[in-house]
Amino acid sequence: MQDQAPMEDLARRAAAGDSAALDRLLTEIRPEVLRRCGRFLPCREDAEEAAQDVLLQVARHISRFEGRSRFGTWLYTVVANCCRQKYRELKRRAAEQPAAIEPSYAVDPRTTSVIAGSRVDLLEALDRLERTHPHLVAPLVYRDICQLDYAEVAERVGIPLGTLKSRLHEARKQVRPWLTGG
Repeated sequence: MQDQAPMEDLARRAAAGDSAALDRLLTEIRPEVLRRCGRFLPCREDAEEAAQDVLLQVARHISRFEGRSRFGTWLYTVVANCCRQKYRELKRRAAEQPAAIEPSYAVDPRTTSVIAGSRVDLLEALDRLERTHPHLVAPLVYRDICQLDYAEVAERVGIPLGTLKSRLHEARKQVRPWLTGG
């Protein structure tokens, strides 16, 4: 974890308005951001677009990073939000396609490389969960997708560890039937 200290320092300097630190920070986090976006979006092009959105959001909003949590934890929030937004955009685009497409050429978003497989099911489940139990989404995203440890998730969400575990249990219970088709 020796690499965290320089990254934390870069993030604090960038948040304070140091543009050289921001440029260096963006360069250094790009590969990790792309990897994290790939956890959400199975198509590389979609993950790359989301990664660009993340880097833009970091550049625009780094001043909001207060250093109370680790920079990586703050970054996960930006990644999760941008990826979920990209998914919604892809879903909306697929729904807005003209109906005049011949059936043999119709694209099923679940079978294309744009949005495919279990990650689509998970993103759909997150959308459903957000509509019914919005307070359960962040714990599930941070723990099960971003793979942050429980203490980091509790800190990020701003709730006690016991409450986090309870919400995580409830979130998993809610999405399990949606993911298993049951």
